[in-house]
Amino acid sequence: MNRQNYVDGFLCPVKAHDRERYLAVATAAAGLFRKHGALSVVECWGDDVPEGQLTSMPMAVKLEQGEVVVFSWVVWPDKAVRDRGMQAVMDDPAMPKDMPFDGKRLIYGGFQPMLVA
Repeated sequence: MNRQNYVDGFLCPVKAHDRERYLAVATAAAGLFRKHGALSVVECWGDDVPEGQLTSMPMAVKLEQGEVVVFSWVVWPDKAVRDRGMQAVMDDPAMPKDMPFDGKRLIYGGFQPMLVA
């Protein structure tokens, strides 16, 4: 990755018992992201995600009992490829529609790398 890349980041709550279902959907979506120009897709299942007093990842997604925080990102060559690719992914009929998480509690955003070490 370099400073010219563009990164989409995602944070969401997933029911612990839906781990394999989430992985299947994420695997399918990752293939579509790659098909439409992404360089890489990373999915991370929360393992050490502490509850904060003022802010935290669990608080941000309003984590409920039996859920786990998932943190993921997609790396694109640049923002122009991301804009075209993200639209193509959303329009692709192969994109899974039945997501195994509460989309209202999904947090996402696009980022320009400042430092790649």
